[in-house]
Amino acid sequence: MKLSLKALKEEMTSKDYSPTTMRGLIVKLGLTDREDRALLKKYLEELTDSGEIIKDLKGRYIVPGEKTIVGTIEFARRGTGAYISVEDEEDVFVAPEDSGFSIHGDTVLVEITGRYREIRKGKVIKVISRNKKKVVGTFKTRGIMAFVVADDMRIKTDFYIPPEGFNGAKPDEKVLIKITRYPSPGRNPEGVVEKVIGDVFSPEADLMTVIYRQDLPEPGYFPEQVRKQAARVAKSIDLQEVRKREDLRNELVFTIDGDDAKDFDDAISIRKSREGNYILGVHIADVSHYVQEGTQLDLEAYSRGTSVYLLDTVIPMLPFELSNDICSLKPEEDRLTLSLLLEIDPVGRVVSSSVKNSVINSKKRLTYSEVNDFLNGKASSDISEKLRPVSESLKLSHELAQKIRDIRKKRGSVMDISSREVKIIFDEKGRVTDILPQSRGISEWIIEEFMILANETVAEIFNNQGLPFVYRIHDKPDPESMMQLKNYLEALGLKVKIPRNVHPKALQQILEKSKDHPLHSSIERVLVRGMKRAVYSDRNIGHFGLASEAYTHFTSPIRRYPDLVVHRLLKDLIKNAGADLKNHSKNLEESLSKIASWASKRERIANEAEWDLVDMKKVEYISNHVGDSFEGVITGVTKFGIFVELTEKMISGLVHISTLDDYYDFIEDQNILVGRRSKRVFRIGDQLEVKVVRADKTTMEIDFIIVNDNGKTTRRSKRSSPDKSKGKNSRSHKKSR
Repeated sequence: MKLSLKALKEEMTSKDYSPTTMRGLIVKLGLTDREDRALLKKYLEELTDSGEIIKDLKGRYIVPGEKTIVGTIEFARRGTGAYISVEDEEDVFVAPEDSGFSIHGDTVLVEITGRYREIRKGKVIKVISRNKKKVVGTFKTRGIMAFVVADDMRIKTDFYIPPEGFNGAKPDEKVLIKITRYPSPGRNPEGVVEKVIGDVFSPEADLMTVIYRQDLPEPGYFPEQVRKQAARVAKSIDLQEVRKREDLRNELVFTIDGDDAKDFDDAISIRKSREGNYILGVHIADVSHYVQEGTQLDLEAYSRGTSVYLLDTVIPMLPFELSNDICSLKPEEDRLTLSLLLEIDPVGRVVSSSVKNSVINSKKRLTYSEVNDFLNGKASSDISEKLRPVSESLKLSHELAQKIRDIRKKRGSVMDISSREVKIIFDEKGRVTDILPQSRGISEWIIEEFMILANETVAEIFNNQGLPFVYRIHDKPDPESMMQLKNYLEALGLKVKIPRNVHPKALQQILEKSKDHPLHSSIERVLVRGMKRAVYSDRNIGHFGLASEAYTHFTSPIRRYPDLVVHRLLKDLIKNAGADLKNHSKNLEESLSKIASWASKRERIANEAEWDLVDMKKVEYISNHVGDSFEGVITGVTKFGIFVELTEKMISGLVHISTLDDYYDFIEDQNILVGRRSKRVFRIGDQLEVKVVRADKTTMEIDFIIVNDNGKTTRRSKRSSPDKSKGKNSRSHKKSR
């Protein structure tokens, strides 16, 4: 009798089962037949891949129970413990003393031991897998001993480097090490230097530091097989393929992108019908025609998941032959596209839609700055002449986008949040000279409205038919986060109602109500911080922030893998128009779930890399201004001090509690610091003048002190003494000496 998956599950979930290896299971199940052993191996792989069982470092198979969970451990930067995030479950807090010998990023088995504040508390009982293989850090020596201090403050231990592992590294150089031994009882982790990146203070080392830290491909690198395949497919368009498609080359199609953009994956066309409706075309590069599923190109694109934009360096998802050439919608060149054609009534509502395999020829490559000047009536004569052929289309675009925007606003979509992006200015030697906030103009939100509408329309096609799909979802915020927002707003004197089952319209109303408040940007910041992260999923729960019932990413297949998958699903739908695809696409469900999960992970890594490099450049900039004073706003209050963001530069740093002019108590439930003698209160949103006293690029820490109006540093009075009494929700902190 052949071994069945059901029989294996029953054995492993029985009370008598204890974790064992595959050999142990063979003995326990009495499997003497070679075919049964092969089936056991297959079933164990399936159960491990699905997460139903776990294989630990000793090869034993563990079945998580009611009191145990498996997840990735993520340590806090400041040593306050770690968190285990589990999909569709409440997070688990792990205290430092309960983290065992795990390091940041490990997959661990955690036993639930109780509650910590509002969430579960647990203890690491086993490291399932070590996910971090390499670490970036600073090479240090102490006598004949050497070690590396990890840049990532979430990695709490230093790595011992044996003499044979130095590989030419010198003190205070940034290095990439390969981990050769993980922490264990009585032993620190060990490693060998794999690459010397450069001097720790060198601006040139920053880019590669971030790339190695996040384990990203080096700029310009693609495996040889991938490059060869890209060169083969990136040829001129086949005329036979053109004949099969909707020919839109006579339509007035154009692109609008940033001044420095190299890849153009979306274009638009717009006109009015005889009935007075708008005919909007959103034309997206047909990357799926060139990147066939299962090819080396596809596997590499999946592995990368997304393009990564590191200031002026791009690590593309696809080779440049595709991303910057045959798939880029260059002006005056025929290009294969997937076109979403929308008929929209005079109010701004979609009347009908269709998706076509098409071919276009973009007539103009426009930039945001050009279109902004044109629509604001500030265009030069040269720009006006360049835009003359598309001037009516641009006016129609502005007119329609405003109507679409009004509809989105009425349904409660959270919008008009200020951009937090900055532009880094470098000198000829690559050193930061200035940091300027980035502003968004009319043309940016026109394109944004059209792309949001396109993404929603495509998602609705699949959602309405109940077909397998990759959605972009955004869950509702936690009630606790909304309560913190409510408390903060009330502390500012704003009375608001935030229902427990919050609707995005309530948050949009808060933004509108506070738009003239002097601390509006701070309110925006707290509101955004309280919202969850948008992710990809094969299960549709809607997009909270957009107040959308169904949403996806369809418009950027050059740089996002989920968009490429959506294109394949759309083309399959077009090809099988009128057929019942439910059974045909059932086999997609499992693969789409895996793709969505992986794409979400890769997106997060890309975002962290982008933020890391910008933050490093911010530290570099501010390190040249130690001793200078700036205006700032409090963005966070903790028991150890206050976080302040410099208003013009968007650079954050800490004012440590020990530098304040009094003994301060942290009132936890109000999230404020209160001076015992002065009764001075520090809360989120307060404006301060601060002086820069320290900037450390290795730890990414910036320290400020508060200055008076006359520019002198505030000092604590020697006569002040701590109050013996403490409030129920307060914590006392004395100045360190």
